[in-house]
Amino acid sequence: AANSKAVAARIRRYYGRTAEVFHPPVDADFFQPGGSPEDYFLIVSALVPYKRIELAVEAFRRRKDSLKIVGQGPEFKRLRRSAPQNVHFLGQVGDDELRSAYQGARALIMPGEEDFGINSLEAQACGTPVIAYGRGGATETVIENSTGLFFPRLTTESLLDALDIFQAVAFNKQEIRANAERFARPAFQAGMAAYIQDKWSEFQEQL
Repeated sequence: AANSKAVAARIRRYYGRTAEVFHPPVDADFFQPGGSPEDYFLIVSALVPYKRIELAVEAFRRRKDSLKIVGQGPEFKRLRRSAPQNVHFLGQVGDDELRSAYQGARALIMPGEEDFGINSLEAQACGTPVIAYGRGGATETVIENSTGLFFPRLTTESLLDALDIFQAVAFNKQEIRANAERFARPAFQAGMAAYIQDKWSEFQEQL
């Protein structure tokens, strides 16, 4: 079993095995639209090199928009030291503060390739669109021009182009929320229970 098609493809490539995909569930009961929209973009991520947070920091060095970054990691001090004044590092936050951050953001930005990326669904459950690199797990949870946008290259210029396009797209909070609800806990529980039962039956038949 794999948490995304991207990971299933990697399992097939390196192990020669077929894996069924079960996307991790988003807590759609907790992450819901609310609060007042504010004028900032958001990143929620561990601050490690492969997340490519520096790409977003450089993009916002060229813009006047505010960027808030939630998360901790070994890159925290280096990134904060080099960041412009419109980029704010919030560190680790509690669940309620995280939900409020999603609710108030203009969009969640995912600047690196993710195996899955539960933060994409948490944002969408709050009615917030996603701007993501167009590879990996984000392509399985974001619907382009409906619940978010993709940028095609891991460059600051590519992200800046997506941010420019974002200004002209009208997103619907209800549509974004409805997309996230497809990944809520009941669907995951039903799919995983059926998968386990099927594999258990196969095992029993071999005895």
